[in-house]
Amino acid sequence: MAKLCDVVGLASTSSVFALVGRLVDAGYLERTEGRIAPTRRFFARPLVSTVRAGVPQPVGQDAVELLTIDDYLIDDPNRTVLCRVRGDSMKDAGLLDGDIVTVEKNSATKAGDIVVAIVDDEYTIKTLRLNAQGRYYLQPANTAFADIHPVGSLEIFGVVTGSFRRMRR
Repeated sequence: MAKLCDVVGLASTSSVFALVGRLVDAGYLERTEGRIAPTRRFFARPLVSTVRAGVPQPVGQDAVELLTIDDYLIDDPNRTVLCRVRGDSMKDAGLLDGDIVTVEKNSATKAGDIVVAIVDDEYTIKTLRLNAQGRYYLQPANTAFADIHPVGSLEIFGVVTGSFRRMRR
């Protein structure tokens, strides 16, 4: 507790105990095995409003909802990894160079899913398609790139479930 006293700028450990107790009661921290740890709520951000991408709307008093990025983008944390997109073969699907995609590994796939695939021992991100002969191939979302019809192996690493990017640093 002495370390926590220094961090929060309090001299009294009883004040820190009281603060921690209030944070536990509010759902921001939890006590586990004699330690305190942040809960998902600790990392949540307020989702304060909807914003039209067309005609402006009146500013309202929308109810605030707490949301974590994990809750929004990730269905199965144990099977989900993040991958950084390199290149522009998927730009027409809204996936740009530098974006981060959430990928659910070992997920059931179907034609039309955007997937991270392994083709001849190399990773790529493309849309999974099925041709008339019942064979899978990979389609980019940029007409400057050709479809990939694997000659050797085609393995689906995972299905892309979401993406995000930084707009400004």
